[in-house]
Formats: sequence, C-alpha cells, structure tokens
Amino acid sequence: MTTVLTGKIAWVLLVIGWYVIRYPFERRAKRRRVEKSARGRAETIRMLISLCGLGIVPGIVVATGFPSAASYVPSPIQTGLGLLALVFALVLFRLTHKALGKMWSVSLDIREKHELVTKGIYRHVRHPMYTAFWTMALAQALLLPNLVAGLAGLIGFGTLYFLRVGPEEAMMEETFGDEYRTYRARTARLIPGIY
Repeated sequence: MTTVLTGKIAWVLLVIGWYVIRYPFERRAKRRRVEKSARGRAETIRMLISLCGLGIVPGIVVATGFPSAASYVPSPIQTGLGLLALVFALVLFRLTHKALGKMWSVSLDIREKHELVTKGIYRHVRHPMYTAFWTMALAQALLLPNLVAGLAGLIGFGTLYFLRVGPEEAMMEETFGDEYRTYRARTARLIPGIY
C-alpha cells in the first residue's frame, strides 16, 4: 500500500471516527432546551467555512484527486506523523465530549441548567474541542499530500476558531461571571502552559 493510499484511508477513518464520537452527543443535545444562543447568520457562515475545509474540499481530493497539480508524494515519516496526529485528535475529541456530557452543543448555546465544565480535560484547557480540531486539521494536512486539501483544513477551521473563540468566551463570562473569570485565569486556551 502506498503512503498516498494509506493517508487517504486514514483520513476517511478520521471522518468516520469523528462522526461515531459525536453522534450520540448530538442526539442527546436535541432533547435539552436551549436557554440562550449566539447562533445566527455569522455562525452558520463560520460553520460552513469549517465544513468546507475539513470535509468537502478534502473529500473531493480523496474521491477524485482533483486538483492533481497540487498533489505530491509524501514521505513515510509525514504519513506516520499524520497517523499519530489522527489518533491524538480522536482521543482528545472523545475526552472532550465525555467531559462535557449533557452540556455539549455544536454551536454557541447555553442549555437549560447549564453548568461550567471544569473537570476531565477541561481542568487543563478551556477549549480542548478546538485543540482536537486543530489537530485534525494538522492530521489532514499530513495525511493528504495535496496542498489544497492540506491548507483547506487549516484555513477552514482557523477561520471558525479565530472568529468564534472571542464571542464564545464572552458568552461564558456573561453566563458564569466570576466563576468563569477564575477558571480562565488558571487554564490555557488550547495548549497547557503555552497558549
């Protein structure tokens, strides 16, 4: 099996793993009433940009090879690093969903009887879900040896992240006040001890 085929298969498994982890939480979330939401046109656009970068564009590249001019032959080391990033991303993604439990939401929502989650992976990082997605975007760039597919994930998710993290933190501060400010002061945003 070539490194290109290995990377494509791994990327497909990453997408399947993402869906398998998320699906039960999405079903449960629909049963809980939303008290406050920051959804709207801007959030929909951010989500679509991220979906294009992490799903649609790489899906087209995997299925068709288009645009072939942006493709290159990866080294086994690159593909191996992509596999490690894939495993780390899915483990972190699962830990994040497990810690959030009933508080999980696909968007900027405050649920009925919402509690600030500071346990599990959230003891160390305020936004481990975003860390998982950044790692997925990195895995995609390493696994799919195509400059368009690689950059699409980083740009697509990066757009969502940089336009959403500020409003999300403002919403949490408005909802939880000093409890959130104290939590924010003692945790990193994405990487423990760094950022």
